Amino acid sequence: MVIQIVLLVVFLAMATFFAAIQESFSTLTKGRARKMVEDEVKKADKVAQIMADPGPTVSTALFLRLLGEVGFAVVVVRLFVVRVPGGVWSAIEAGAIVLVVLFIVVHVSGRTLGRRNFVSVALATCGLMKVLSAVLYVVPQVMILLSNVFTPGKGYPDGPFASEDELREFVGMAEASNQIEADERKMIYSVFDLGDTLVREVMVPRPDVVYIEEGKTLRQALSLALRSGFSRIPVTGPKGLDDVVGIIYLKDIVKRVFDNSDAQSSELVSAWVRPVTWCPDSKPADDLLREMQAARIHMVVVVDEFGGTAGVVTIEDLLEEIVGEIRDEYDQEIDPVTEVSDGVYRVSSRLSLADLGDLFGVELDDEDVDSVGGIMAKGLNMVPIPGSTLTWEGLTMTADQYAGRRHQISTILIQRVPVVDVSPADRGDDDPTGQEA
Repeated sequence: MVIQIVLLVVFLAMATFFAAIQESFSTLTKGRARKMVEDEVKKADKVAQIMADPGPTVSTALFLRLLGEVGFAVVVVRLFVVRVPGGVWSAIEAGAIVLVVLFIVVHVSGRTLGRRNFVSVALATCGLMKVLSAVLYVVPQVMILLSNVFTPGKGYPDGPFASEDELREFVGMAEASNQIEADERKMIYSVFDLGDTLVREVMVPRPDVVYIEEGKTLRQALSLALRSGFSRIPVTGPKGLDDVVGIIYLKDIVKRVFDNSDAQSSELVSAWVRPVTWCPDSKPADDLLREMQAARIHMVVVVDEFGGTAGVVTIEDLLEEIVGEIRDEYDQEIDPVTEVSDGVYRVSSRLSLADLGDLFGVELDDEDVDSVGGIMAKGLNMVPIPGSTLTWEGLTMTADQYAGRRHQISTILIQRVPVVDVSPADRGDDDPTGQEA
């Protein structure tokens, strides 16, 4: 009886001890270990060696914790089933005691101590765990490999001990303890989400793409670049956006015009295009970001499943998924409606057609679009840039200013179409009513 009680205490202490170790090395980060080495903390070098590849240590601690739990359960069951008569009820009581004790002592207290004092626990046990990992690592590793054989899907070589959900939980805990700011947490979450984001979700869609035909002159390309605010513009062939032949760079145009001012009117865009890079719209955004960084490419043309141009994506579009919207230094908050002069209004491109109609006392509606910017794009059949003009339903619309990194038109100047007063003399009629007597 005494021996069994001693074994209970030993197995319970063993399970709790290695539960704390497992939690401490799971909580500790490589960055924290490097900082400990820089601060010349005693035994920090051993901790850093373990954190360089924590899988063996965590696996060994997990194996020994389970060994302690199983040993504790076996001794408790033996005490109740063999020593205490009662048959099935004794087994049920033994199971209940094992469940309650292991949950409270090992899974709550042990793991809490390990997480709360993860640095101290790691420093105190790093030497022991290096030895145990070297001796026992093969045992849990074989078990992990066997479990991966029977687990559906792709297994983990070191066991499923660090998932994305756990990392997100750590980030949330760091924010709750004021270790990081809310914006930093959102940025870290965005990095995780980038792997689940497809290129089609971040690209500039086809209707919003500003492009130029290959037969235009360098002067026309320079004017388009200055008016649109883009420094890289797709160049199209005879078939339009489904026939992108390259990309024209503003810096190439400026350099050529600076070297030879006559080139702006004598040379065509087609002579200065750079090769275009293509990308399927189903490609993961994080893969594309790595490829663009490696190849030093800032713009790619996105194609759909049928080979047609779906849009374009820039490296800024991908970075914006992580850091949030990148606003231009000149961007300002836009009022929905501002009266510039008598009868002339500067309105937001997002202003609804119904509100615009109320402003001018007319009824405006369109079955395809709902905003002022949308009706301009539809009427022009292209992306409006500053200076673009459209006359629609008795109103003259002039694209005014662009805003944001994508340089989309943000404000539009609108006024009524001037009514020309035709005099009787101009009508060739002495009767001001224009009717015959």
